[in-house]
Amino acid sequence: MRIEKFVQDFANQFDETEMSEFKADTVFQELEEWSSLTAMSVIAFIKTEYGKSVTGKEIRSCGTIEDLFNLLLSK
Repeated sequence: MRIEKFVQDFANQFDETEMSEFKADTVFQELEEWSSLTAMSVIAFIKTEYGKSVTGKEIRSCGTIEDLFNLLLSK
């Protein structure tokens, strides 16, 4: 699994945020478009694309997209 692909897949969960906003060190919970609905989309895409389950609590504990990526690697 490559972080560049994960960042792109993560960015695809957002409709209005420019792709250029998404980098490994992006603090995704500070994005204007971030919401509980977006979090649900992220949970679903991780399950579908990567076959791993994450919880809302685990997502909230991640500061950056890279932190979320590392969480997936640890599962």
